[in-house]
Amino acid sequence: MDDDVFADRTEAGRLLAQAVLALEPQDPVVLALPRGGVPVAAEVARVLKAPLDLLLVRKIGAPQHGELAIAAVADGPQPILVVDAETLQMTGATQAYVEREMSKEVKEIARRRIAYLHGRPPLDVEGKTVVVVDDGIATGTTVRAALKALRHRRPARTVLAVPVAPPDVVAALRDEVDDLVCLSRPHFFHAVGAHYDDFHQVSDDEVVRIMGEAGSWAARAVPSA
Repeated sequence: MDDDVFADRTEAGRLLAQAVLALEPQDPVVLALPRGGVPVAAEVARVLKAPLDLLLVRKIGAPQHGELAIAAVADGPQPILVVDAETLQMTGATQAYVEREMSKEVKEIARRRIAYLHGRPPLDVEGKTVVVVDDGIATGTTVRAALKALRHRRPARTVLAVPVAPPDVVAALRDEVDDLVCLSRPHFFHAVGAHYDDFHQVSDDEVVRIMGEAGSWAARAVPSA
């Protein structure tokens, strides 16, 4: 698949789920990158009959160009920061700017854990197959931060699953995981949203609703201490 357009995140999740299922994941846990990845991941978790949890990570955008990721910070006992050095230099952003923005995003991660999960700790993924899901990848900076944080939790196998991403980003991320599933790798990639008919901004309320519906799956996993 090269230039496919998905109707919405739900359809993308159903198609993605079938591709992940073909990998025959053992004892899987599905981790969504909120907010856009949550509706996609819910469909994957439903098909795999796996618990669904969130992998909280926040992009740090360039000055005056907030959609362009120069770094990302992921949740953890100590927040994990990943910087895209090339983009950082290209935009003229300073390390001091990144550190200021990181402080803001760490607070937003804490807010989201309370809002979305009522403050409960992450599910225990040690020794399990973890399927990391987002609605698409643009530069890969946010996903790299998420994967770096995830490695500290010692999964047995990591699968990165997304509906769409540029071919060069897919190639660059292959060594970061055990398996990578990407349904569409368009050579003329502009933005993730261009590959969906419906790419509405996922709200906090939508995330809370989906995570509530997935509670019966998540209850089968044991939270970490």
